[in-house]
Amino acid sequence: MTDTMLAYGDAIRHGFEHLLETYPNVFTIGQGLWSPWYVGNTMTNLESRFGRERVIDTPVSEAACTGAALGAALCGFRPIVIHPRMDFMILAADAMVNQSAKWNHMLGGQTRPSVTIRGIINRGGEQGAQHSQALHSWYAHIPGLRVVMPSTPSDARDLLIAATLCDDPVLYIDDRWLYEVKEPATAVREPVLAAEGPVVRRRGSDVTLVGAGYSAHLCGLAANLLAADGISAEVIDVRVVNPLRHDLIAESVGRTGRLIAVDGSWRTCGLAGEIIAGVAERVDLRALKARPVRFTLPDAPAPTSRALEAIYYTSAEDIAAAARVQMDRVRETA
Repeated sequence: MTDTMLAYGDAIRHGFEHLLETYPNVFTIGQGLWSPWYVGNTMTNLESRFGRERVIDTPVSEAACTGAALGAALCGFRPIVIHPRMDFMILAADAMVNQSAKWNHMLGGQTRPSVTIRGIINRGGEQGAQHSQALHSWYAHIPGLRVVMPSTPSDARDLLIAATLCDDPVLYIDDRWLYEVKEPATAVREPVLAAEGPVVRRRGSDVTLVGAGYSAHLCGLAANLLAADGISAEVIDVRVVNPLRHDLIAESVGRTGRLIAVDGSWRTCGLAGEIIAGVAERVDLRALKARPVRFTLPDAPAPTSRALEAIYYTSAEDIAAAARVQMDRVRETA
């Protein structure tokens, strides 16, 4: 173990470096790949190091670059398509939903479109409704399309590698709000994506907090706040949204008797509701000590006003307050 700290944004770049160094059939394609304004520090100088024929900056056409990558995947390459804003990735939905996710099934496994689509979530900063969406629940609804959402630097690197080496199409989602999060650096892994799923980030006995991506990070911050009150929170990081494995979450809630599901997208038909449904199907409801709680965005487009953003987005303090209510230990306010 090293004392060197690794930031989430840098970890993504390390994942790209490992893939491009190790696998000649890997290339990246998308808009703004040579510009830190589009992709932050996650791809800095990759085009200089590996060549612009493998780090391909395209004109603004989400559909065209995703379709081109899908065709390359069918020819034996392992492309990674980068969409700097997940909002506009919707324009590539046909290639993702109607083509890549279906062909393995429709052709009896004779072809496997091994394409990775990276969608970046941008929120806050008064960006407004068309630049602030987290759409993972949409895509997790699609059979045949794997969806991963790393919350830690090591997962940001290693799940990118696993996604690219997976024979199935994978949507890899990272969140700009995590780019400066740091943890001690670890050695690069090449995990098998099919074997990956939820993990316990923090052990606890009083309440289970569950989230994916930035929401899992918020759950960890909330657990720190609760620990100061003597409340022991177990934090589960979903990591893989599709296929979603419920057993670890259900086992935890069966012990704690309390569940708070946190999701950085909207409530209706969302991930938080799916987590609660999975628990309800697996846990004797008599074991619950409190009703499960969902923390999501309200069913409204993101505001542009900074003051309204402070109300719109969930905070660690919000989650901790809900846990105190579940524990019947509401903190008095002055």
